[in-house]
Amino acid sequence: MSPQSVYLSPSEHPEREAAVVSYSPQHSVPSREQALHALYEAAELEHCLMCTYLYAAFSLKTSVDEGLTAAQVEIVTRWKRSILQVAMEEMGHLMSVWNITVALGGAPRVGRVNFPLDPGYLPAGVVVKLAPFNMATLQHFIYLERPADSTEPDGEGFEPERHFVRGVGAPRITPMGLDYDTVGAFYQTLANGLRRLAEMHGEQGAMCGNPALQLSSEDVSLPGAKRVICLKTALAAFEAIITQGEGAQHNAENSHYQRFSAIRTEYQTVLAADPTFRPAFPAATNPVLRRPPRPEGRVWLEDPDAIATVDLANSAYGLMQRLLAYTYSVPANDPDKMLSLDLAIGLMRALTPLAERAARLPAGPSNPECHAGVTFITLRDPSPLPPGASAHRFFRERFQQLVEAAERLCVSGDPRTVVAASILSKLSQNAEQGFDLSTPWPGTSAKPVALTVVATPTTPASVQDGIETVEGEKLTLLYEARRCIHARFCVTGAPDVFLANVQGPWLYPDAMDVERLVDIAHACPSGAIQYRRRDGRPDEPPPPVNLAAMREAGPYAFRGDLRLNGTSIGFRATLCRCGASKNKPFCDGSHHDAGFTASGEPPTGPSTEALAVRDGPLQIDPQRDGPLRVRGNLELISGTGRMVARVTSAYLCRCGQSQNKPFCDGSHAKVGFTADGA
Repeated sequence: MSPQSVYLSPSEHPEREAAVVSYSPQHSVPSREQALHALYEAAELEHCLMCTYLYAAFSLKTSVDEGLTAAQVEIVTRWKRSILQVAMEEMGHLMSVWNITVALGGAPRVGRVNFPLDPGYLPAGVVVKLAPFNMATLQHFIYLERPADSTEPDGEGFEPERHFVRGVGAPRITPMGLDYDTVGAFYQTLANGLRRLAEMHGEQGAMCGNPALQLSSEDVSLPGAKRVICLKTALAAFEAIITQGEGAQHNAENSHYQRFSAIRTEYQTVLAADPTFRPAFPAATNPVLRRPPRPEGRVWLEDPDAIATVDLANSAYGLMQRLLAYTYSVPANDPDKMLSLDLAIGLMRALTPLAERAARLPAGPSNPECHAGVTFITLRDPSPLPPGASAHRFFRERFQQLVEAAERLCVSGDPRTVVAASILSKLSQNAEQGFDLSTPWPGTSAKPVALTVVATPTTPASVQDGIETVEGEKLTLLYEARRCIHARFCVTGAPDVFLANVQGPWLYPDAMDVERLVDIAHACPSGAIQYRRRDGRPDEPPPPVNLAAMREAGPYAFRGDLRLNGTSIGFRATLCRCGASKNKPFCDGSHHDAGFTASGEPPTGPSTEALAVRDGPLQIDPQRDGPLRVRGNLELISGTGRMVARVTSAYLCRCGQSQNKPFCDGSHAKVGFTADGA
């Protein structure tokens, strides 16, 4: 994208300051090329805003050891959570723009230019650069997110280098940049152009792209992740972006403008009470990893530890871009789509501790007054790789390189680096399992891992990996205590096999007819009781219908061919939905002590259409600090068995706070829910 700019002094031709506010003064209908060009700018803008918000959040301090009081730590932690939530919503905006791009028949622009953006790349009033959190940076965020009628000034130090207009006054078929004062006005212009495009070509002709390439809320838990299938859904996406953040009215509840303004008010109050309050590290403004050809306004990093940390963070960020682009190149029914999306999200989690570590390291001797910071260097071309085995090999190799670099960094013993290395190692394993090299199309999912028990004649109980095993004549009985929710079907249905409240041996698999004992095992909702037949009869089969029942004020009871983070866990499991379990993702009964309340009889939802297939593998992937992501054919039922919804992909609440149970509504971010992805 190479917008042409006309540089003017403030006194020259003032009438031209607002002359170009649409695609062209004499072009009432944009071409598809012009529409895609504008959408590419929208994607880059959302992408850049997300990075600047993340950079500021990563610079914030987190403990009293870093010069804050305990009360200030609580305040700054709340600010960080709010800024990160805004950044995630910008990611949702970006996904909306990508979906609209696909709907118009284009390929999403995943890349962007490097920071800071040169004048002319965006309108003069939209200055984008990396800067640590302080009052000036916060005011800049408020200015960027301001409503159209706002008089908010820009932050100090964020003034444009010069005043200019980018457009031209004569018709052009070459796509060029638009001028706009606010981001909301930009989206209004895009929406108007899309309406005119649909009027010219017809709605079906305008929205001619393949919707299966898009991402939706079934794939990722982000606001704005909705498929664009018509003009109405495209315009709704634009309106949601405007209302949620850019261009929202002053009274728009929970808008980005309102949230940043609330932080400013509290910031001023804390400063008034303590003028020495410094909530963030002095991270560099516009750090760069190599000697810049244009050094003005940039900080060249020289400290070896900082360089190695930022180098790894940037590499993870670049691989994330490649994976996101790849996600949009394969259709919804291809397992590569979900795997690449999962890995991309995982890389953002690995990036966070590395970026926080960078903000705590010195920039180098040439800039002793400031610290380093992740530079968010983007790839020269993050276009999607050709789908198939070659892409699989590329991703597997690249993950291994990141793991090796992370292991070298871990020598310092820094806990943030160790966390990042652990995340990258797990992601690399998932890539190795999921990206198959033997067949070019499609990729295959990781194979389930079966429990292996050495079969011997009747023996005393043995315990391995928390699983108690007893060999009977016709059946091997297994009990996994950490999954037990004490439903008592075993001790009440087979009291001679399962001896309650005794010291020593308590499992006697030969004390009951084997077929009856098998039925008792099948009744165990948690999967704590499993078995292996020794009489030549088949082991427990997967159920004919995958089910997830909601227990009143209790957990989810899943039945199906269950895969937890890619590993087989049998056909029965009870997973926490109150958020209080100490054994997540499994239920441990904490809902009783926590006073959790949630109906086991939620209303029947809109997703009631019969599934073509009702069984098959059911993938359950707990999201870090977020919901349970479930993929596969699944019927959600009430505690009494009534059908609530039928889905093939869903995000189920596990923080206990959603107002749309059993589905996630984003409340986990608002309440600060924490849980790992295991």
